[in-house]
Amino acid sequence: MEITAETLRIMANSLQDKLRELRHQIHSNPELSFEEFETSALIKKELDRMGIPWQAMAGTGVCALIEGRNPSSKVVGLRADMDALPIQEVEGRPYGSRNPGKMHACGHDVHTTCLLGTAELLNNLRDQFNGTVKLVFQPGEERIPGGASLMIKDGVLDNPKVDVMIGQHVMPQMPVGLYGFREGLYMASADEIYLTLHGKGGHGAAPHLCIDPVAAAAQILVSLQQVVSRGANPIIPSVLSFGKVIANGATNVIPETVYIEGTFRTLDEAWRAEAHEKITRITEGVAASFGVRAELEIRKGYPFLRNDPALTVRCRSAAAAFAGETKIEELSIWMAAEDFAYYSHNVPSCFYRLGVRNEVRGIVHGVHHPGFDIDEDALPLGVGMMSWLALQELKN
Repeated sequence: MEITAETLRIMANSLQDKLRELRHQIHSNPELSFEEFETSALIKKELDRMGIPWQAMAGTGVCALIEGRNPSSKVVGLRADMDALPIQEVEGRPYGSRNPGKMHACGHDVHTTCLLGTAELLNNLRDQFNGTVKLVFQPGEERIPGGASLMIKDGVLDNPKVDVMIGQHVMPQMPVGLYGFREGLYMASADEIYLTLHGKGGHGAAPHLCIDPVAAAAQILVSLQQVVSRGANPIIPSVLSFGKVIANGATNVIPETVYIEGTFRTLDEAWRAEAHEKITRITEGVAASFGVRAELEIRKGYPFLRNDPALTVRCRSAAAAFAGETKIEELSIWMAAEDFAYYSHNVPSCFYRLGVRNEVRGIVHGVHHPGFDIDEDALPLGVGMMSWLALQELKN
């Protein structure tokens, strides 16, 4: 018997209360990257309840298998991340964070909930599809080196070998009920820049007796903007931003050191490496001209995320069949980074978006904001779509 979109919608909607309960439980107990012990335990408990075999990976990560008929015919991987952010959530929510300074502000509680709901649906349907669904609950998306890289290192894409990987992520700019897709390049690589400038401090009235790291920092920050404005090919998206500068002197004190943090993002690996060299050369050159010693670290982060064109076309078509063409939006390139990118560099992958916005209910804040929330009507929509995409891929 063929599994229809309507069947999946009905099954997903029947889980509404359970999904809301799960999401609240995860949301109120946020855990930072690679510390997701309670979240991992909850996932394992739910998988045990469903009778789905699992194994631990990359510390708190969990990998589980749902085998249908002819399990070796094709393997579709479905991924959810589960870590929270070091953000203090706004007050007044009955399901708000109980852990001070920690919050699910990027929707990973939603991703985990939706994948558990998808597991429930597909496990109940395993006698009606061919192939295997591999459930990937990964830690540490928010922190370098990224839980995806560690899961891959532990063999999550092997035994059985994953043929395609699909990931779903909330999008607070998109109204609930809509889904977003983009073929090809979608998200940027992201590298962290840490710079300490060592000078000679002293009285602000006697700068000639000092080596001023503040003046050097100002010139370095201005000069580095030329890396993108004059060094990058204009057709390659690039962003160089500095969000933290600490010069802990006073109105009349030139400090000994200045500390700077920033990020560099792009969508081209060759230019990424070249930009690192330019950042280093400019920083060291300007620092030397001021007589300041520079300690520069460029911490290489996630690669760019590329959605496999053929897989994404299939997923977009399947999504339109499930939700209707008017519910599908074309995504623009986004210069944020995601460690799902590691999967996309190893197997054909599709990373798509789930709308969660509801302006009438005041659900309007973006991710990484203390007021972030979702319209929970999106939960069964996320479960239904992820289940449908997996089943359609198994048919190909």
